[in-house]
Amino acid sequence: MRRPAIIIVTFKRQALLAGLFESILGLESAPWRVVVVDNENSPETAELTDAFAARLDARWGRTDDDPDERGGTSRVRYVPMETNTGGSGGFSEGVRTAYELGAEWFWVMDDDVAVLPDALETLGRWSGEAQAIMGQRYDFDGGHFYWQHRFSTALGIYNPLSRDSWRPGERYKLCNVLCFEGSFFSREVVRRIGLPDARFFIYLDDALYGYLASKVTDVYYVPDYVLSRRREVPNQGIGTVRQLNSTSDMTRYYITRNRGYLARYFRLYGDYNPAGFALGTLLTFAKELIRIALVDRANAVSGAKRLVAGWREQRRIQRDPSWEPMPPLG
Repeated sequence: MRRPAIIIVTFKRQALLAGLFESILGLESAPWRVVVVDNENSPETAELTDAFAARLDARWGRTDDDPDERGGTSRVRYVPMETNTGGSGGFSEGVRTAYELGAEWFWVMDDDVAVLPDALETLGRWSGEAQAIMGQRYDFDGGHFYWQHRFSTALGIYNPLSRDSWRPGERYKLCNVLCFEGSFFSREVVRRIGLPDARFFIYLDDALYGYLASKVTDVYYVPDYVLSRRREVPNQGIGTVRQLNSTSDMTRYYITRNRGYLARYFRLYGDYNPAGFALGTLLTFAKELIRIALVDRANAVSGAKRLVAGWREQRRIQRDPSWEPMPPLG
């Protein structure tokens, strides 16, 4: 596996970012580059990243054989953003930066995780047969983190019947989504489907990227653990495995609004079902109202208003004659 780049998007969470940096320093093999996209554009984050870069370069050496366009040879590139572009904009800019530097593989993650020491070796073994890979994650309490690895294009929602257990001898599961909390994909995938769509701001951008990746290659969900989540989120357990996490009113807005972008992409590939998508929107509303009732009761009125505002914007996006998909890079 050549030139693996880690792409991190951070915003006002320096303590968590410092923990992620420590885990990267504990990797058993060197990342070729680490791109840190700072949506806060904070002097504190810049200083923290500089100190991390010095330690990373001291451990594994600088990339003297391959300076970047500015002549720099540090393994770490800090990218301060002029405005907060959300996770979507951050990952789009981070992947673009790593692509232009010459990365061959892209390992993307938020600032509130830690990488496992053998994760790069694990992902490297799978890179011989897959171009897009999603490893498993430990939750903040050390238990398994449940992930829905299939997306229903008919409804435009994660498939609630996705099976997260592993049968004996089952090496991997085929996905049609990814998660930007640890997904790993090749330069060829980026070349063919383009950068992550920054217009999402937050939510569903990674689901869409996995959907687009599945149109050009097999997307693997593998049973090996590569990350651990480090931020505790209030939640309500559902059954023995699943949980309903707390979220913000801002996120609720994008949960419904970004369905408009999903619909536009689904139309391009002949996967858009108007009646099914409308039902999926109703199910999305129902899930979010249940989340408000069980987890975020204090935000009942404001949360419902943001869901409706997002739905209205969703309808505008679906009718927007100027909309265009993200272009391929090759």
